[in-house]
Amino acid sequence: MINTKKAVIATLFFGAVSFGYAQTTTMPSDSAKVETAQTQTASANPEIDTLKKQVATNANDTAALVKLATAYQDAKDLPNALATWKNISTLLPDWAPGYYSQGYVYQSMKDDANAKTAYEKYITSVKPEELEANKKNLAYAEFFVAYNLKDTDKESAKQHIAKSLEYDPMNADATKLKTFLNQ
Repeated sequence: MINTKKAVIATLFFGAVSFGYAQTTTMPSDSAKVETAQTQTASANPEIDTLKKQVATNANDTAALVKLATAYQDAKDLPNALATWKNISTLLPDWAPGYYSQGYVYQSMKDDANAKTAYEKYITSVKPEELEANKKNLAYAEFFVAYNLKDTDKESAKQHIAKSLEYDPMNADATKLKTFLNQ
């Protein structure tokens, strides 16, 4: 049986970390050096090794899987981070943060189409009682979807940007996108 309570606790602990990832950028000239160094570190990362052993003894330990996916992200091992987040979403299909994290990883991999799909799944998976705790992530997910729709489906983009601003009215990028969409 999957321990949803542990997953929720892990979400509270790691939720802020996931949002922070989606908001960070690396300068293009630095990214190749950083990714190479961090990917090499990931293969010799004792935290990842420990978590992999923990997951190997209990493949349904969602708290350990969340920690492992986050450790992969920290090490910039995006393929393994994505595979782990997908595994978590298979075990906990109603757990919205798993989809948000997939969106972040896809976005980091420059796969905007799959990032958009994952963020849309996140948006629809957040339960009403979870809205308040997820406002910042929802604002970003709605913004990302709106931005990706701006050239192909302006009306849907307007709906998503309105939601983004509902969750975070002070977001300057969302305000600029709204102005652009209303021209």
